Amino acid sequence: MPAEPLANVHEFTVSELSSSLKRTVEDTYGHVRVRGEISGFRGPHSSGHCYFALKDDSAKIEAVIWKFAHARMRFKPQEGLEVIATGKLTTYPGSSKYQIVIEQLEPAGVGALMALLEERKKKLAAEGLFDERRKQLLPWLPEVIGVVTSPTGAVIRDILHRLQDRFPRRVLVWPVKVQGEGSAEQVAAAIRGFNALPEGGRIPRPDLLIVARGGGSLEDLWSFNEEIVVRAAADSMIPLISAVGHETDVTLIDFAADKRAPTPTAAAEMAVPVRSELFTEVDGLARRSRMSWQRAQEGRRNELRAAARALPAAHELLAIPRQRLDSAAGALPRGLRANTHAHFRRFAATSARLTLRVLHGQVTHARLSLTTCGERLTNSARSLLHRRRERFAGLELRLKASRLANAQAQRQQIARDRERTHRLAERAHRALGTVLQRLDARVERSGKLLEALSYRSVLERGFALVRDAAGHPIHAAAAIGPSARLTVEFADGRVGATADADRPAAASQGQPPPKPAARETKSSAPRGTAKPIDQGSLF
Repeated sequence: MPAEPLANVHEFTVSELSSSLKRTVEDTYGHVRVRGEISGFRGPHSSGHCYFALKDDSAKIEAVIWKFAHARMRFKPQEGLEVIATGKLTTYPGSSKYQIVIEQLEPAGVGALMALLEERKKKLAAEGLFDERRKQLLPWLPEVIGVVTSPTGAVIRDILHRLQDRFPRRVLVWPVKVQGEGSAEQVAAAIRGFNALPEGGRIPRPDLLIVARGGGSLEDLWSFNEEIVVRAAADSMIPLISAVGHETDVTLIDFAADKRAPTPTAAAEMAVPVRSELFTEVDGLARRSRMSWQRAQEGRRNELRAAARALPAAHELLAIPRQRLDSAAGALPRGLRANTHAHFRRFAATSARLTLRVLHGQVTHARLSLTTCGERLTNSARSLLHRRRERFAGLELRLKASRLANAQAQRQQIARDRERTHRLAERAHRALGTVLQRLDARVERSGKLLEALSYRSVLERGFALVRDAAGHPIHAAAAIGPSARLTVEFADGRVGATADADRPAAASQGQPPPKPAARETKSSAPRGTAKPIDQGSLF
């Protein structure tokens, strides 16, 4: 026989059922750790959230990382990487599926870290960040050394002690975290901050940078394998020494730095020479210089003595010049007299040719030349003035035509802009209407959802809501005291009621109350009133 329909089974709406399932899943799996391989990752969405899946050999689960959690993550998700995800399970009612909301992400073991390290190394090497031609030479004796490390570790003390022993220099320490969340961002910011210091500023710009950290595991040194740190080291305009870990530890910043030191102490030794050795070398060079100078002076002195022995005596060198001087001194009076007579004859001939008539002729010729030049200058000025007037007239006509054309073009541009403004206004009006329609539809859907979730729809199906004297809903009969004032709310209104004073007190202590006799039940019901079908006593 077919089963009778269950008339009293509660009917769920789709939204109510989805909400109930969501609460059940979240309460049961509020905090889980899942190991799997990332699949379907294509980078962050335009909103900043990440959507992908975690899978193993036989199952797959959808995963999501919200924007704020992705920004805080030390390890970023990558396609094909095996990870351990920590988060909570939830459901997505829009597609009836469950998913994990990831809050933390870490690689699954050292093998995954090494695979990620090799992949990142190949990527950065392909970009040329590890090219030897990009690296700079270290300064021989830097004045200021910048150190990027933890201010509380033993590394900075070893560096300062080694610099003090070899060659004391001014050291600027930029304190950073060298391990844990946010350490990579701090190291990169320190490198870029040193490079941003101006030359000759209040804080001196370092001539050399040292990025140092003590030894540790691969996870401890992972901050120096992050892309942000490697790119900051490669972009540094100040020569940089990488001194991360011990000699056997290798990080990606070692390939991007200008020099790699096996230990922080070795980095200090690379930064400066030994001062005592420099003094010894300078003394040796000074002695060699003095000895070379003395040998050169002695050689020149010997050469001078040899040259002096080969030269003739001074009186022999001056004998012929003295004889020539005596001959010239004897001929000098005769030459002076002959020169004076020649100049006197030339002056007499010139004075004979210089008469008044010659002067008048020269003045007349000069006056005629001046008159001719004045006429030519006047004619030239008139011709130039005429040409300039004609040129200015032509320019005036061109200027008027250009002004008219420019005004016409401006009018056409204004007309086009006015038409475009009208079109944009019409589009904005239509867009505003569309937005208002969407908002009205959204408000209508919200109203329907609110109406569907309201308890009044339950009251319309024949149920009632019992409230106490203060108006609070009552969920159990044990919460009702004797003769308590109650309010029973139906779908069409409220009715006042009083609790049964004869109810045994054992009911409030968890014991089932005795069943009332049939006679008492019949007497308690008013005569002429039919008892509702399938509705028992409220109490």
